[in-house]
Amino acid sequence: MDTPTRTKLALVSQRARQEPHFVFTSLAHLLNVGYLRECYRSLGKEKAAGIDGRSWQEYGVQLDAHLTDLVTRLKAKRYKPLPAKRVYIPKNEHETRPLGLPAIEDKIVQKGIARILEAIYEADFCDCSYGFRPQRSCHQALKAVDEAILRKPVNYVIEADIKGFFDHVSHDWMMQFLQVRIRDSSLLLLIRRFLKAGYMESGLWHPTEEGTPQGGNLSPLLANLFLHYVLDLWFERKVKPAVNGTCTVVRYADDFVCLVQHQQDAENLEKLLRERFTKFGLTLHPEKTRTISFGRYERDHARREGRKPHTFDFLGFTHYAGRSRQGNFLLGRKTSRKKFRKACQEITTWLQQVRHERRLWEIWAELAAKLRGHYGYYGVSGNARMLWRFRYVALRAVQKWLNRRGQRQSFPWEQLNAYLRHYPLPCPRLMYWMYPPLPLWETGRRAGCGKSARPVL
Repeated sequence: MDTPTRTKLALVSQRARQEPHFVFTSLAHLLNVGYLRECYRSLGKEKAAGIDGRSWQEYGVQLDAHLTDLVTRLKAKRYKPLPAKRVYIPKNEHETRPLGLPAIEDKIVQKGIARILEAIYEADFCDCSYGFRPQRSCHQALKAVDEAILRKPVNYVIEADIKGFFDHVSHDWMMQFLQVRIRDSSLLLLIRRFLKAGYMESGLWHPTEEGTPQGGNLSPLLANLFLHYVLDLWFERKVKPAVNGTCTVVRYADDFVCLVQHQQDAENLEKLLRERFTKFGLTLHPEKTRTISFGRYERDHARREGRKPHTFDFLGFTHYAGRSRQGNFLLGRKTSRKKFRKACQEITTWLQQVRHERRLWEIWAELAAKLRGHYGYYGVSGNARMLWRFRYVALRAVQKWLNRRGQRQSFPWEQLNAYLRHYPLPCPRLMYWMYPPLPLWETGRRAGCGKSARPVL
């Protein structure tokens, strides 16, 4: 980012922190050539193109000329975003998730606007929000849930699911929320044009009267902004003072859980949440949103009531009431059944596609990368068994599909084991430590993997 714009954004961020009620009236001028050049360079080079068909490399051939023309149109308010290209990715075994792929020029402008909004609202966002924010991650959200349940008298969990959040965000409410801190008509006009740009599917243009398409650089920040006012601030200012015991919310993008002490408060809060989201044009899923008993006494309650202990899913992990080696309560977590099944299916489908197209060493290198990626997300304390299980399923799939490349057996188990001895695949490793620090005598190297037993959080 050019130095003048970096300095101005730093001043904007400082002003936002020092004066929480200050309203910014002049921001669009920050979208200059130098600033947009840096936004262009920060984009992914291999990302799919939008409906214009221009790739990152093609746009950069005459970058300065393109950016100068773009800034001229922005200043004259003649710039209009192109409709996003609608594509679908698998959501689960039966459903797909729509994505909107913006044109390369729209990606640049969205990136610029997102950085300006981030400089303002990062000072306003609550600590309970972890999604799409600098220096924050989903593992920190998991850690926050762990600490709340272990250190606070939590007895009930509200597992919430917003039905089609990104497809049903109200544009009118979004613009009202933006005007709390921003009164720059040029910047607000740009954001509204992005919301109303629509999308192209099967050669037809579809208008967007609500929602913010997933896939753009601006959507994650707008989603955080919307839920900041709808959920986070409301929870901090209205809900917490009204309950008798402890009450905590942890949110990552549109996924959130509420941790409550008393049953009556939990039941009332679930009702209030449904009413709150209905007010802003959103709906909590009637089946996936539920209140369950959970906490350090959940196993005892389940035993007395003759049922299985309750569990809840959050960010791809199933949380359950576990026990430490000393018999104390411990929040256990493992890869959720849905996510595990999806990961196994993806490995199998990929092997079916590449077994005839690539050489074995190429398949092996990419398989190792896929395993490391899986460990990188799901490698948290208490989940080692599911990591080893995923590695075993991957090896079974490798033997099965590589063995079917010809009419005769081309890769039997003996050959696979011999290949693994010379070219081993990565072993599971816990990357995020959720429990208290290990004593010194347990921080040695773990047998079998050659990796340190003490992961880094």
